[in-house]
Amino acid sequence: MESETLHSLYVGSYGRGTAIDDSDIDILIELPEVEYNRFDAVWGNGQSRLLQAVRSAILESYPRSDVRADGQVVKIAFSDGMKFEILPAFKKISYYGAWNGQYTYPDTNMGGNWLSTNPKAEQKAMQDKNKSSNGLLNDTCKHFRSIRNDYFGSYHLSGIVIDSFVYAAIQGWHWLLDSQTSSAAEGDYERALRAYLEKISPWYHLESPGSDQALNTSKSIDCLIKVVDLIAGQK
Repeated sequence: MESETLHSLYVGSYGRGTAIDDSDIDILIELPEVEYNRFDAVWGNGQSRLLQAVRSAILESYPRSDVRADGQVVKIAFSDGMKFEILPAFKKISYYGAWNGQYTYPDTNMGGNWLSTNPKAEQKAMQDKNKSSNGLLNDTCKHFRSIRNDYFGSYHLSGIVIDSFVYAAIQGWHWLLDSQTSSAAEGDYERALRAYLEKISPWYHLESPGSDQALNTSKSIDCLIKVVDLIAGQK
């Protein structure tokens, strides 16, 4: 697989500004449309074959590193502890040749399919709300990640589910500036997060910030509940 015009951008928690010290660095690699057409035409999980092709290309440059295809990304673990997740993606061009920022990327689960993402829209929405909350949005998302890693490491809770939940649940809450005062009691914010979680149960419908794309929360919801309960002092 070759391309003379590879483009890349930071995505995931790193791109949204919600990564913590041990977070993987997620990078979207834009591939040419001809590669999409080639793997889309493959019978029997062309998405998996795309990830394997990307893995092979990476191994040519980093033969001594641990490189694995996993679901939607290719994971690279270097000997110095640095970890990257590479997301191969294609610009999603409309019938009229326009592009609105969306990318198509592979998902090898359930026999293989194509999913969509709009990372720039997500990043812009997160940046705007983090600014209006005086930094509370990013701080809360990072706190969720720390709780997940420290207390529930055996559970799965994806970064996009964390960020999307906090983005929706934070509503008008914000850090106080030096000149501001508040009538809120200690713990009210955490209880508000817990109340929002109860509000969206039992379906736990969440949409990614900015792009408003529905998320599959089924694999993350158990851990999300545990994290929110701990933060809100429920357990």
